[in-house]
Amino acid sequence: MSGVRVIGAVGSPSSPAGAGLRRGTSRGGTTRGGRSAGTRPADGRPVLRWGGVDWVLLLAVLGLVSLGTMLIWSATANRDSLTGGDPRAFLDKQVVNVVIGLALMVTVAVVPHRWIRLLTPVAYLASLVGLVLVLVMGSTINGSRSWIVIGGQSLQPSELAKLTVVVGMALVLARRLEGRWRPRVGAVEIVLMLAVAGVPALLILAQPDLGTMLVLSATVLGVLGVSGAPRRWLALLVGGGVTAAVLAVAAGVLKAYQVDRFLAFTNPDLDPQGAGYNVEQARIAVGNGGLFGQGLFHGSQTQSGFVPEQHTDFVFTVAGEELGLVGAGLLVVLLGVVVWRALAIARLSDDVFGRVAAAGIACWFGFQAFQNIGMCLGIMPVTGVPLPFVSYGGSSLFAGLMAVGLLLAIRMRATAPRPMRYTLAAR
Repeated sequence: MSGVRVIGAVGSPSSPAGAGLRRGTSRGGTTRGGRSAGTRPADGRPVLRWGGVDWVLLLAVLGLVSLGTMLIWSATANRDSLTGGDPRAFLDKQVVNVVIGLALMVTVAVVPHRWIRLLTPVAYLASLVGLVLVLVMGSTINGSRSWIVIGGQSLQPSELAKLTVVVGMALVLARRLEGRWRPRVGAVEIVLMLAVAGVPALLILAQPDLGTMLVLSATVLGVLGVSGAPRRWLALLVGGGVTAAVLAVAAGVLKAYQVDRFLAFTNPDLDPQGAGYNVEQARIAVGNGGLFGQGLFHGSQTQSGFVPEQHTDFVFTVAGEELGLVGAGLLVVLLGVVVWRALAIARLSDDVFGRVAAAGIACWFGFQAFQNIGMCLGIMPVTGVPLPFVSYGGSSLFAGLMAVGLLLAIRMRATAPRPMRYTLAAR
């Protein structure tokens, strides 16, 4: 996609909404039995437009969540050091996470478009508060101070920040461009979007969470690209990012274990029992799977616990070993379908906010999946990012499913009868 196409900004004289209302167009679209079809009943409660649901996206996400839950169960059932002797401990926790995540997804999907835009600043500020609390009272796990532990449950605010940065940048651009006769992304818009992304990025860098920082950087670059930012700005940002990374390494900003991970990525044999251990064991596990795998709960590397963090960062190795090339390939295909549908929704949307938000979510999911699977195969450095919808953990799953809910909401609005989509947005 090149640039942003704005069609009929809400409330503008040239918009279909304005024209329709001036001509006395029905505000509710097609009616059935005296009630607007696919809108809201008289009491104002939102109604899900089943005809507008992207069933391909929804089924792909449900498939990933189901497959991930089985892989987590297989990776932890025989690990008494993790489960305390209860083979279903992580299964039960993940099922609860899935139920909560799906409830959040449906909630976001049925929230009126106007409320999504109104609540975006609130969600953005909430993510900033969470990131600040991490630095003040967070717990350090695997060298990164990224978690807040409350009542035995850990939360990772940086996962929510990925979503709020995307929608925050989309909202800034929408407010700047909607209503213009010839919308164009200039220096002011780019600086404002970078400011929205920059504050949480600095807080994440202070943790330091290098994996999330890489995902966020790629996502921001993708959002700027699809928004129509001039190529010179993109080249400048890429060059500045590479320069900053080199200076960070030279100045000793990165911690020793982070530098060791990058060195192990370039040469896994450099420290096979240290920094290169995770990658080496992950590659062995994936290689053991063959075409059809060794079967769930029967993977030799998985059941013996040779691969660290296999239920979280390295969950893809469980699929590779126990489900083989076929099962791991299905996982990759389902992730590809999610990214494809997000891009299709971005193309379908006729407002700036929906278009940029959907494309940004696609960039987020796509790069994070590539980073996670790549580090399991040894083609990307180990950075500790979860596999979307598959890895164990509530924070990542909640953020991902809320993003899917937003995609569903954008598509349902885009496929609604034209007068309805603008009047609903204005309510």
